[in-house]
Amino acid sequence: MASVDQVLPEAANKPGGLRRDVGLIGLMWASVGSIIGSGWLYGAKNAVMVAGPAAIISWVIGAIAIVLLALVHAELGGMFPVAGGTARYPHYAFGGLAGMSFGWFSWLQAATVAPIEVEAMIGYAGHWDFAKGYLHAKDSTLTTSGLIVAIVLMAVFVAVNFLGVKVLAHTNSAATWWKIAVPLATIFIVAVGNFHPGNFTSETFAPFGAKGVLSAISTSGIIFALLGFEQAIQLAGESRNPRRDLPRATLGSVAIGATIYVLLQVVFIAALPHSTFAHGWGKLNFPGIDGPWAGLATLVGLGWLSVVLYLDAVVSPAGTGLIYTTATSRVSYGLSRNGYAPKLFEKTDARGVPWFGLILSFVTGVICFLPFPSWQQLVGFITSASVLMYAGAPLAYGVFTDKLPDHDRPYRLPGGKVISPLSFVVANLIIYWATWGILWRLGVAIILGYALLGGYAFYAKSKNLPDAPRLDFKAAQWLPVYLIGMGVISWQGGFGGQGNIPLWWDILIISAFSLAIYHWARAVASRPEEIQRSIDEVVVVDVPTH
Repeated sequence: MASVDQVLPEAANKPGGLRRDVGLIGLMWASVGSIIGSGWLYGAKNAVMVAGPAAIISWVIGAIAIVLLALVHAELGGMFPVAGGTARYPHYAFGGLAGMSFGWFSWLQAATVAPIEVEAMIGYAGHWDFAKGYLHAKDSTLTTSGLIVAIVLMAVFVAVNFLGVKVLAHTNSAATWWKIAVPLATIFIVAVGNFHPGNFTSETFAPFGAKGVLSAISTSGIIFALLGFEQAIQLAGESRNPRRDLPRATLGSVAIGATIYVLLQVVFIAALPHSTFAHGWGKLNFPGIDGPWAGLATLVGLGWLSVVLYLDAVVSPAGTGLIYTTATSRVSYGLSRNGYAPKLFEKTDARGVPWFGLILSFVTGVICFLPFPSWQQLVGFITSASVLMYAGAPLAYGVFTDKLPDHDRPYRLPGGKVISPLSFVVANLIIYWATWGILWRLGVAIILGYALLGGYAFYAKSKNLPDAPRLDFKAAQWLPVYLIGMGVISWQGGFGGQGNIPLWWDILIISAFSLAIYHWARAVASRPEEIQRSIDEVVVVDVPTH
């Protein structure tokens, strides 16, 4: 069993491997920089139009959900400090079939965030005359010139990543200080003299009822905005002291991000003049609403602040896109380590950069501009992919509690046996609230993933390649029931589906279904010796971490 001193061969500072150059601040800022992205620019406006002032409740529910998931990831990150960790925990617990599935969800999530951030940058840049031709006025899709600009921005993200993880960490840290300072300053400046408590009661507090509150969590960008805490975990293989720093970075980033977002929503609602929502929150309108915070600043006489916000509208999404480009290459590295992708994804250059994964992240990002061109469509899709990825961690946590009770845990989650299944229920509720229209598209993406990763896995097995994964169907027998079951419930439910399952009954059904899957998965998981064998495949003794 791996001791506290043992680290991974992928973490060694040696030619051809990843480099341990990232400290606690670098890890935390990687996560905070991912959380504070385009979500803060659009999330408050989108949420209030879906839920009214009750959007505050949506943010609180979303924050609690993310905290539950982050707590589970914090313990797992300390236990297994491996690059692309979210793609690898289910692999350890359930073998190749489940590992391949959640690995694909992880990669899909990471690869599609950068183009979302580029969309946000271009959307806000439309304020300036030179960028007005980048989006079609009718549906905000990219024009030819906009597509060219988007491709160039993706190329910049990749180019910075090629400079190495140390340069990346410093670049991201500098950007993140800015990204935290601007929303905090905006909260204070806009609230002073523009805080109208009556906005929370002058119209119905929850005009769209409980359904609006719940829908806003997934569809308006709330969960998307709060995602990103796992970036520290994806960089675990490049951390100087992962067992100590990963839990701190994971939980610290969630605390910072959730606090900022809840305050932003409160101030946004309170600062709006009554005329902007006179026809109802669903028809919120004011000059410059396409760049909601900058437009609001101008509306309340803070024109100088709007200039800063338009500048931040480039910096914040750019920083998030940059770090997710990094994450994409590390997740593909982890997929290759687990035997789901060719060894080419493990090749690193002289700076320790997995170069092929970066190139693929660029190509994938460009493709993402085509089928889902509008920001909110992308948000709905990525939220579902993200939460599917996160759902694997509580399942793996339950298995490790049973099968590896004595494994070293630098951070031990209090009440983990309760929080773990609860976090799995919460993850599945968020998936359900994303609506059937999003989930059926996600189903198509899942099938594509099985074709790509599954095809390679079977090829590796047929050729008896040494890195061929063990496709343990017995340990993953619950997986097809889980995926198909979630699809059927969504199809029959009231969030974009047939409406045959009433509100509240659907929550009860999802909860019961989730708990059944959770305990089924624990019961049929891989044996302790199989789990340990998967872990030991990437562990060596006495590699210095300096």
